[in-house]
Amino acid sequence: MAELTPEVRAKHWAKTKNLTIATLVVWFIFSFGIHWFANSLNSISFFGFPFGWYMAAQGSLIVFVIQIFYLAHAQQKIDEEFGVAEDDAQG
Repeated sequence: MAELTPEVRAKHWAKTKNLTIATLVVWFIFSFGIHWFANSLNSISFFGFPFGWYMAAQGSLIVFVIQIFYLAHAQQKIDEEFGVAEDDAQG
């Protein structure tokens, strides 16, 4: 891992912090927002199921899995940009 100057460390942390905040906002929307408005969303049909029920039962889980992979990819790109990415080589 490269030694970072305080300025570079601050820029790395700012990008990481923004990614974390965006991730938490999406998580909050799909954890709580969808469930709070499930009754309103039930007026829409999705594959024959009420949309609110579908999003509460399946849609949120799908978004969370996609979000995990996106977060890992985006953080890797940030780490590579600042030269602090982990090496793939084991040993």
